[in-house]
Amino acid sequence: MAIKHLVLLVGGVGGAKLAYGFQQILVPEQLTVVVNTGDDFWHYGLRICPDLDTIMYTLAGVVDRKNGWGIQHDTHRVLGMLQQLGENTWFRLGDLDLATHIIRTRQLQEGQTLTQVTQFLTQHYGISHQILPMTDDNVSTIVQTREHGEMEFQPYFVEHRWQPTVEALTYRGAEQARLSPAVLDALNVADAVVIGPSNPWLSISPILNIPAMRAALRARNVPRIAVTPLIGGQAIKGPTAKIMRELAIPVTPASIIQFYGDLLNGFVYDRRDRKPSVEAIRLFAEDTLMLSDYHKSNLARALLSIIENWTEPS
Repeated sequence: MAIKHLVLLVGGVGGAKLAYGFQQILVPEQLTVVVNTGDDFWHYGLRICPDLDTIMYTLAGVVDRKNGWGIQHDTHRVLGMLQQLGENTWFRLGDLDLATHIIRTRQLQEGQTLTQVTQFLTQHYGISHQILPMTDDNVSTIVQTREHGEMEFQPYFVEHRWQPTVEALTYRGAEQARLSPAVLDALNVADAVVIGPSNPWLSISPILNIPAMRAALRARNVPRIAVTPLIGGQAIKGPTAKIMRELAIPVTPASIIQFYGDLLNGFVYDRRDRKPSVEAIRLFAEDTLMLSDYHKSNLARALLSIIENWTEPS
């Protein structure tokens, strides 16, 4: 089966690596990247969309490769002045990065949707592949912690460096959120859906908790494949394994498969790990460690090969 259109669901840094891999081998008409917006928040009067910006900067080729987020060679003079004025500058905004947030905030205040603003920004950055927010409505990931009670996502993740113990997660506004026409159109023509190796609880679950998203995915009789965020019982980066332990979930690929449930009919686990003992889903072993651009493209090619050779059971 030749790929005509693939939809990739992602969060930030981990998902951006796979998005970059697909960008290298698929023409713009073949790829739509749908991005988590549960991390979005207001800061200094600006609308910050961390995952959208990470995907955008990565596909534009301007991302800070050391961190995996922000703009390369950015400076922090504004942040330094804010510190001098007594501000707690726990969220690092670069000077160049600020331009993105200023433009986004102004256009949102003028009545444009987040989808429209994102399209404007991606065109400015010379990105031909489509990047879409999961919704134009407000959804907020809320973390219930043992030490601090209820926390918004960014204070938990950035200010407290995801060290508080997670007791529960909710996605405020997700039940009422709607999918944009652009996301619905992409899903309706998709001949494959891939869930990137992003944190299932922090990055992918906000997307999947939009009822219309779950309904749209279940309606598509196409390959729906998730890529493991775990290798050897650990996440390459971030708190996936830590959160699983705190929620008393075994830190295994099988737990990831169980978490996604019937939204999947395929799963890619890392070839260093044992094959998960699960039934009723197709399993594929690949090298999921994306340490270089070559590895990112190589994993994307492996996924395309799986999809192109997909046959429905008789």
